[in-house]
Amino acid sequence: MIIPAYLARNARKYPDHEAVIDGSLRINWAQLNEHVEQFAEHLACDHHIQPGDRVCLVIPNTYAFIVAHFAIQRLGAIVAPINVKLTADELHYIFDNAAAKLIITCDMTSSQALIAAQQLSIPAIAVNDMPRYANEHSHGREFHHLSEDAIHTNATILYTSGTTGRPKGVLFDHKAILFVGMMFATEMKYTLESRLLSLMPFTHSAPLHLTLVGGCIVGSTHVIAPTFTPDLLLQLVQQERTTHFFGAPVAYLLTAQHPQICDADLSSMTHWIYGGGPMAAEHAQQIQKAFNSDQFYCVYGLTEAGPTGSFLTPSEHATKAGSVGQRAALFTEMRVVNKAGEIAAADEPGEIQICGEGIMRGYWRNEQATTEIMTADGWIKTGDIGVRDADGFFWIKDRMKDLIICGGVNVYPREVEDVLASHPAVLETAVVGVPHEQWGETVKAFVVLKQPTTEDELREFVATRLADYKRPRVYEFRDELPHNANGKILKHQLR
Repeated sequence: MIIPAYLARNARKYPDHEAVIDGSLRINWAQLNEHVEQFAEHLACDHHIQPGDRVCLVIPNTYAFIVAHFAIQRLGAIVAPINVKLTADELHYIFDNAAAKLIITCDMTSSQALIAAQQLSIPAIAVNDMPRYANEHSHGREFHHLSEDAIHTNATILYTSGTTGRPKGVLFDHKAILFVGMMFATEMKYTLESRLLSLMPFTHSAPLHLTLVGGCIVGSTHVIAPTFTPDLLLQLVQQERTTHFFGAPVAYLLTAQHPQICDADLSSMTHWIYGGGPMAAEHAQQIQKAFNSDQFYCVYGLTEAGPTGSFLTPSEHATKAGSVGQRAALFTEMRVVNKAGEIAAADEPGEIQICGEGIMRGYWRNEQATTEIMTADGWIKTGDIGVRDADGFFWIKDRMKDLIICGGVNVYPREVEDVLASHPAVLETAVVGVPHEQWGETVKAFVVLKQPTTEDELREFVATRLADYKRPRVYEFRDELPHNANGKILKHQLR
């Protein structure tokens, strides 16, 4: 079945079971399915959304996001969830690249989205009170529904930055997303009684496909909030008796320092899941002690692969914390390939590659990039350098690309460098990731000036052009940067 068909099935099987809890809003499966149907009618009849059309969502984790997401897919259209922290310039590129037919946003995030939409003459709507909005725009009109067996229909585009500095759209069909959702629901033991806490943004593949879709497949309850704070995490776990949470390592590190964590009742939680980077052994021990739990899972994967990859179980943390596990997840295979193109021996460095049922169809409107990341036998090249130890555990050692992972979110240096280089006082710049106690890595910029300026001026310049998490936190001014014979900046020396 296609993804939204599981909502309809849940509405028939579990009509009164809670589906979504968003603040004071409590929605059961029958209501969710009705609102999705009503909103789909509105999109089809009032905005003429047809199969294959792209609709961009610039909405945080709210009930409106969930309804809009599934309504778009129910029509056979393609949903493109976009990071709500992006500036108008960044959104402009993505809206244009997606050839979006409609932008859906809300009052919390509409300012930049509406600017970009207006520049491109793309219609935009702001949806705040979704139950009321869906009801007011529903008139019982007939519209096209995607056939429930059309699992090879394109469903989602997720934009992830590339080494060129321009975001690339990762295209998935219904089949791939469903396999990823089923994988996670199985591996993390989702049930009808599970209560999944989502504070990480649905605009990223793990919260969207692993938590939202995976939970919808089995009928779990989704507890959501527009943002993450340690206060909110502790509050919602206790208030709603949640069972599963996925977050970046920094989310756990920050919460572990909360003064009230020792008094918090977190006993309902059966699965503490982290991804976006491994956790150092000492950090894992600190967090387990603070949370008074040893039920921590590290998951590793790639957006282009679903995400799917491998995971480290709670029992393996004692001796292998810092690795990303021994076994590839359900429906997935993982390997380390050396420079000769052969399977690497134990402890021999190579590139980690992934294949399975959840991999993308390709990059949206970018055949060259698709060809570059795919092997001839259908594996995804992660760009991560890793080894597999004698016990079979995978360890990430470095990245072939210059990717920076800050709090579990990818930052690509080239995009930051291009913005800095556009400043009239900057002659040359290089951006690298440097260690950070809480965020794993943070962004550092090395700058060579051609005329006087200040760090504060560069910070203000960047702030209007890049989302907050991409902005350099550390600046170092130099007379020159190191280069090789071909003129390439030697970033390893800067690091």
